[in-house]
Amino acid sequence: MKYRLLAALCFCIHFTSFATVILQYHHVSEDTPASTSITPEQFSKHMQYLQDNNFKVIALSTLMDAIKQQQALPDKTVVITFDDAYINILTNGKPILDKHNFPFTIFINPGMVGQNTSHFLSWQQLKVMADDGVIIANHGMHHDSLARTPDGMTTQAWLAKNTKTLLRAEEMIEAETGQSWRYFAYPYGEFSPEVQQWVRDNNFVAFSQQSGAVSLNTDVTSIPRFPASQPYDQLSSLRDKLDSLPFNIQLKGDNLQTIFEQGQSSSLTVNVEVDDFEPDQLHCYISGLGRQKIEWQNDESFTINFSAPLQPGRVRCNCTAPSISEPGRYYWFSKPWFILKENREWYPL
Repeated sequence: MKYRLLAALCFCIHFTSFATVILQYHHVSEDTPASTSITPEQFSKHMQYLQDNNFKVIALSTLMDAIKQQQALPDKTVVITFDDAYINILTNGKPILDKHNFPFTIFINPGMVGQNTSHFLSWQQLKVMADDGVIIANHGMHHDSLARTPDGMTTQAWLAKNTKTLLRAEEMIEAETGQSWRYFAYPYGEFSPEVQQWVRDNNFVAFSQQSGAVSLNTDVTSIPRFPASQPYDQLSSLRDKLDSLPFNIQLKGDNLQTIFEQGQSSSLTVNVEVDDFEPDQLHCYISGLGRQKIEWQNDESFTINFSAPLQPGRVRCNCTAPSISEPGRYYWFSKPWFILKENREWYPL
């Protein structure tokens, strides 16, 4: 890229001055499904690592206020979140978090609270936690994917039909806990541009499940979070995530789409808004396909032509590049797709 040294001096000041990582957990238990669990012992190691390495753990509301006001937070800032109101968050996770005085957020499904008290928190327990400073936020009424539009309906019609239910979930949280943040975590991490517009229209901010650090320029309808449960729970993996930098990237047109039939999408074009890396050090990987060839269109745009069709399921493209100004740290961008089967049927949850 042209003028790289000068650009690095200019851009790194703006873009690396604000890098917050949001961690996503579900269960804190040895007896729950591995893919959504971290053991109490390993969770304790995560929290101890944050403390020992001088990370500042802040409330999700502090991060969102900073983005809204465009006020940068200190580097090495972390937010801790949980999806689903599992009781082991209270019994196993909260004592560890309280030991370090770390704030956290739980995204809940109001329609499932108290349905099975051996697995899920009750409203009474959530109220006590809310009074203790825990943020209780919206994960949909019953954990239904907003992106999975029934046959014969448009996404807009589907969202219109479900708006009352989604807003009712927020009202229930407020009635039972006294909190209404209008923070929404996409069930299964699935969303579409139409769903993102619904988020904007209803004054929510939304959190997804693709990787990446958060900056002041992050799209608040798909805020990235790093999964930190198994199989991504090792400290070496956590360390890389915590040291990541926000890859300020813009997608336009069809590149914004997230839902395709198998074989319908064959490339991704990305506009890059940071110049603090060498172009030949940029690497992009697609789940199931491995490392992909990158073609630079100009100094600020590159295209990935997929080496094979994207397979049905949740697919991610992860792009990373080492920072020039901060050796040992990587810019990290993730793009999710939700690929339907050839008959337009959804893959199993």
